[in-house]
Amino acid sequence: MRTNKKIIVLLIGYMGLVIVFESFLGLIQPRSGDTMVITSFEIDGKAINRVVSRLEQGSDIFVAVNHWPRAWARRIRLNPNVQITYNETTLNYSAVILEGGEHDKAVSDFPVPLAFRVLTGFPPRYFFRFELQEGAV
Repeated sequence: MRTNKKIIVLLIGYMGLVIVFESFLGLIQPRSGDTMVITSFEIDGKAINRVVSRLEQGSDIFVAVNHWPRAWARRIRLNPNVQITYNETTLNYSAVILEGGEHDKAVSDFPVPLAFRVLTGFPPRYFFRFELQEGAV
């Protein structure tokens, strides 16, 4: 019985660590040279900004959905028309969710360290690729 209690306490502690880590990242919205701001839109047109890590492969732009808090990703699935601000330039894009072989390639091209996966609670990972909308340049 003692072992079960220890396991339960460890699991609750781990869940608390994940919640604190994810909340901290969401609050501070860290920015560095490889981040961009995605503006997604609610159904009523309300714009909501989110700082995300920018991933590039050739001329393609991607973002990985690596965390449990993912309201921004749900908005993009409902309305794939987004704005991306990078290096003080804002352009209009359409988001495409990667599937099949394209998803598998992104997983291998953009790996994340095990420590990061542990801190984020091993959320399912998926990717968006962004296609520049015509007339956006």
